[in-house]
Amino acid sequence: MHNFVLLAWFALCATQDLRHRQIANSLTLGGGALVLAYLLWTGSTWLGASAAQGGTALLLALLLTLPGYAAGRLGAGDVKLLAALALASEPSTLLGTFIGAGLAMLLWLWLAPRLWPLLGQGPQASLHHLAPETLGKRPFAPFLLIGLTGMSINIL
Repeated sequence: MHNFVLLAWFALCATQDLRHRQIANSLTLGGGALVLAYLLWTGSTWLGASAAQGGTALLLALLLTLPGYAAGRLGAGDVKLLAALALASEPSTLLGTFIGAGLAMLLWLWLAPRLWPLLGQGPQASLHHLAPETLGKRPFAPFLLIGLTGMSINIL
């Protein structure tokens, strides 16, 4: 059940990132505050790992995302989203999500020029921030959702 709530929250964040190229603080900080409160109240993460594992995952999330944020490749919402995921899970879920997101993004970069012309105007309009000709940073939360979904299938 906890996995489904986490996936639904990630889906909301990914949808907002796709539409606006940013994620509202109410989603990232709100979710982070909820999982932190849960962690402090129960002594374990949302997915059942120890508090120490959640803290280790948080440190790892910051080490993975802050350089990308400083270089302008990741948005602040991505950093906060992964920090909240870290507090909700443990290091292997965080790493699997991050690696899965990177692989999904590489696959999209390779497939997008071939698939984009096959999409209708409706999907192209909805996904315009992912268009192959888009310069600069693309929304990353949708790829994080793919990575987390892959991890959740293994966890279920």
